[in-house]
Amino acid sequence: MSRRATTIVLAAALLALAVPPLAVPSPATAATPKVSLTAVESQYMCTSCREPLELAQSPQAYSEKQFLAGLVDQGLSARQIQSQMVAQYGEAVLGKPPAHGFNLTVYILPPVILILGIAGLAITLPKWRARARRASPLSQGEPLGAPDAERLDQDLARFI
Repeated sequence: MSRRATTIVLAAALLALAVPPLAVPSPATAATPKVSLTAVESQYMCTSCREPLELAQSPQAYSEKQFLAGLVDQGLSARQIQSQMVAQYGEAVLGKPPAHGFNLTVYILPPVILILGIAGLAITLPKWRARARRASPLSQGEPLGAPDAERLDQDLARFI
């Protein structure tokens, strides 16, 4: 084994010993992670005032917060909480619209507009640059006439 290969093997072994092993969750805890109220509260809206539930101060918001806290206390997963909230208050309670039906345009339209804009610039910028090069008098290679050369020398002499 070469000296370089031995060094690499030793470095890998030392690194493996230096890094603590990652805690592997048990299958029971991995299947249903504990959801906190503050983590899920930001995903919902007050249905009466259309503000994020974590910021809303209306009586309806307090009712929704109590219902949500009860669901979290029951130990439901985030998906189960979402389905219970939609069943109780309708889809208007969701902070983000569901990605189906007409609401899908909210997720598809911005990237499509961005791609079309980039494609439009990629096509038009070279055309604009070529047109500007053709229109520029310096790009045609014509020598300056005597009056223009004299005026240029005078202008340069003022700034130098």
